[in-house]
Amino acid sequence: MGAEVLSVSVDSVFVHKVWNDNELSKMLGHDIPFMMCSDQDGSIGKAYGIYDEDSGVETRGRFIIDPDGIVQGFEVLTPPVGRNVSESLRQLQAFQLVRATGGAEVTPSGWKPGKQTLKPGIDLVSNVWKVWKVEQAFED
Repeated sequence: MGAEVLSVSVDSVFVHKVWNDNELSKMLGHDIPFMMCSDQDGSIGKAYGIYDEDSGVETRGRFIIDPDGIVQGFEVLTPPVGRNVSESLRQLQAFQLVRATGGAEVTPSGWKPGKQTLKPGIDLVSNVWKVWKVEQAFED
């Protein structure tokens, strides 16, 4: 998809290796397909606002950063709630489409690749309801 994926945690590279070898690779059937980075001092987590000084851990976060280094989207969840990889991929595709069109097309709520986009402009103001139906956001 033209994106680079990195995982970052305060765990050491040794913990990452054990986690990959004893958990992830068994779930996936192969090694994890992206780099796991160690942030033992929490400096990366501090920069993104997800490092908890008191416990010395980072809250789970996902950040989509564009080729210019600008955070376009992020999601931070507490540990009991798992992330949704499909939603992360959908958002990445949406950001890529908007970037590729230079903002001439935008993706409404629930947009999926191949579905209708919106073309922002003065004609769309107060007329979104004419071209976008809420049900479309919930279609499979």
